[in-house]
Amino acid sequence: MASEDLERGGGMKNRSNNSYLPGYYSSTYYADASESHWTSWLIPLFVVANIAVFVVVMYINDCPKKNTRIEGACVAKFLGRFSFQPLRENPLFGPSSSTLEKLGALEWNKVVHGDQGWRLVTCMWLHAGVIHLLANMLSLVFIGIRLEQQFGFVRIGMIYLISGFGGSILSSLFIQHNISVGASGALFGLLGAMLSELITNWSIYTNKAAALFTLVVIIAINLAVGILPHVDNFAHIGGFLTGFLLGFILLLRPQFGWENRQHLPADARVKSKYKVYQYVFLFVAAVLLIIYCWVGDAVQRREWK
Repeated sequence: MASEDLERGGGMKNRSNNSYLPGYYSSTYYADASESHWTSWLIPLFVVANIAVFVVVMYINDCPKKNTRIEGACVAKFLGRFSFQPLRENPLFGPSSSTLEKLGALEWNKVVHGDQGWRLVTCMWLHAGVIHLLANMLSLVFIGIRLEQQFGFVRIGMIYLISGFGGSILSSLFIQHNISVGASGALFGLLGAMLSELITNWSIYTNKAAALFTLVVIIAINLAVGILPHVDNFAHIGGFLTGFLLGFILLLRPQFGWENRQHLPADARVKSKYKVYQYVFLFVAAVLLIIYCWVGDAVQRREWK
């Protein structure tokens, strides 16, 4: 995983997400400020799990024992077996690429020819280094907690996990000579869900243009990070598209005033819970999501033959 190897395509792709970290836009622009909020516990649990996995990875990596010293000495030797690989090998203060590969990094050849599809899931819990881990976890805290407070742990947990899987699928189709690790596919899924949530619940927002502009800028900045060297933008795009479609399905809000229908006069006309266009978006998104999964599976199966 030396810098020379990275340039030749023999190293790792980091799903790095050095993102612009906003407060969740809907708390500012959403019309119904009286909406009850959930207590966020799943996103903090995900953060703890990612940190715990990284600690285990560094314990197994054991740089002082396994380092060949070809790329230099271990960094932060006072940490013992938790010390980092030489910076020439891994500038993100983390383990070796061989350790990540052994513990479940996404590697196309092993997924396609080694019957190790489980790597599509395990890779999203691994990180290339401390810098990579901190960037992703800060993004997850700032974006995920607000979403979980508004929509609950079931829906946000589903979007996070399925988007991570969707990002891995696209990454495995295009990144075939590097390993890939990181939670950025799942994080971009949350960003995609934020955008589709704004679109499908358009009628209940105030300052719609400002809300849309704010979110588009956030997404553009985060996607621009994928242009940087050694960043797996295919995982970003795959996760974003998956989360975008899931948002239309899982993040529908009732029409403004629908929840207060019990206070209306008996002869008053009651609105339907959702608008027609929301059902249309839901149906189209479900169809596209099925097609995306089918195409990804079909391409992988063709590669297997």
